[in-house]
Amino acid sequence: MTFETWLAFLVACWIISLSPGAGAIASMSCGLQYGFWRGYWNALGLQIALALQIAVVAAGVGAVLATSSLAFSLIKWFGVGYLLWLALKQWQAVPSMIDESAGPRAIARPLSLVFRGFLINASNPKAIVFILAVLPQFLDPQRDLVIQYLHMGATMVVVDLIVMAGYTGLAARVLRLLRTPRQQRLVNRSFAAMFAGAAALLATVRRAVV
Repeated sequence: MTFETWLAFLVACWIISLSPGAGAIASMSCGLQYGFWRGYWNALGLQIALALQIAVVAAGVGAVLATSSLAFSLIKWFGVGYLLWLALKQWQAVPSMIDESAGPRAIARPLSLVFRGFLINASNPKAIVFILAVLPQFLDPQRDLVIQYLHMGATMVVVDLIVMAGYTGLAARVLRLLRTPRQQRLVNRSFAAMFAGAAALLATVRRAVV
């Protein structure tokens, strides 16, 4: 991969990562609930799943998942169910009175947040199809494919970590403005609606016909 090709890929990564999706919604939700430093563990889980998806595509398994109706459907509907479960949990989140100096309103174990982020990305078969369609466009067949996949994977992960840090941090700052249960309830239900919307969008995804 030449520097010019990598630069084009880098631009594509920023565009892809900045596009709002389930990962961005989850990052903002975690930032709002747990603050930046604890909520950012969710982003680590997102990247572990992304790295796994890239590895799956590089190994050639992605082509099987993209063309297998059963595998595609199983992963898709698991993702839909998980997003709806997150929507329900967010809707039911209990608000509490906080003051200006209050910190995050909830506590969660880092590993549970990592696992949450992992499930959100890993249960999205659209990501596999997308990576399968996009990454080969930047590959040079005359060069070592493994090294190129490693370079692209590292680029995607680093860019997404930066973007998710922005989403998480932005939501964590909003935390300071939520001083009443009514405001907290409104935001919680807004995020619940966004998770439900992401589930509805995922439910509409269809396997590419080949």
